[in-house]
Amino acid sequence: MPHPTPDTRNAHHFSVIYPLMPTSIGQVLPFARLLQAHGSGRLWLGQSVRLDTHQIFAALAGMGIRIPLGSGVTLAPLRHPYDAAVQARSVSALAGTPYVAGIGPAAPDFQGALLPSPYAKPLAVMREYLTLMRGLLDGDVVRHEGEHFSVEAQLFDLDVPPIELGLGVLRPRMAKLAGEVADVAVTWMTPAGYIADTLLPALSDGAAQAGRKTPRVVTMVHVAVARPKRDIRRTARLGAGAHLSAEHYTDMLRRGGVEAYANDPDTGAAALVDAGVFVAGTPDEIATELQRYRRQGVDEVVMNPAGVLQSEGLGAAVTDLREILAAVGRLDD
Repeated sequence: MPHPTPDTRNAHHFSVIYPLMPTSIGQVLPFARLLQAHGSGRLWLGQSVRLDTHQIFAALAGMGIRIPLGSGVTLAPLRHPYDAAVQARSVSALAGTPYVAGIGPAAPDFQGALLPSPYAKPLAVMREYLTLMRGLLDGDVVRHEGEHFSVEAQLFDLDVPPIELGLGVLRPRMAKLAGEVADVAVTWMTPAGYIADTLLPALSDGAAQAGRKTPRVVTMVHVAVARPKRDIRRTARLGAGAHLSAEHYTDMLRRGGVEAYANDPDTGAAALVDAGVFVAGTPDEIATELQRYRRQGVDEVVMNPAGVLQSEGLGAAVTDLREILAAVGRLDD
């Protein structure tokens, strides 16, 4: 059954992502239980090709976890839009909670590893992909013979909680497309000022062109509590290193005023810390900085403890998140 797309701008301001590819459900479960105990917030996962992202969510649902969930983002080359719609609906049905199905095109080398060739027109691919998913999830009979996908199908009827479609966004052209076809723009490691000055206007332009509401913005933000003997620059390097070695991420950062280059991730990590894109300090200082993202137009700030998780393990990461969530709660009070 089709459901109206929810507007959750005021429901979950602060959320959490488990940012690694887990090898057991026990690695993700403490994050889920933290949010369940906190009483608000969404659990996000990125693309995992160790344990599949959707199956992790299903396992959590089977353990009685009932919290909103989101993928930020799964990668389009891995599945056809029909299968992506089935996976998204399955997660929502099993969890019994709203779901954000965030999709991204992936980097060209990943595309080329799975497809005959990398996407020549990634924007056109994602336009088709999300449009087909939306039609299927709305219960439509979808007949489409496009440049990239062919579909003649309808999903079997199933009553599920609302599903939002997200699009991974780093730069203005993809942001404009998100405005046209997505419910959520999912950004990663994006400076707050860059979101306000560059991405939000592009989102609004796309939405106005399509005659629809501007998508809400979800931003993944690296965080680490400053503690004795914790080297924040090293923590940033461990947490953000893979993205700091990618041209499309470092190009976005430079557009946002952060001097990061793919051939020098060490310097890029230091620049992230200096610019406050890697947010460190006391829990209260971090909470204040995360509120700045909200003031710049971000609807949902997702705390990413990847650096601490990589350098000090699961317990240290959960402790950081617990303290930051408590600090955020004090600000909201």
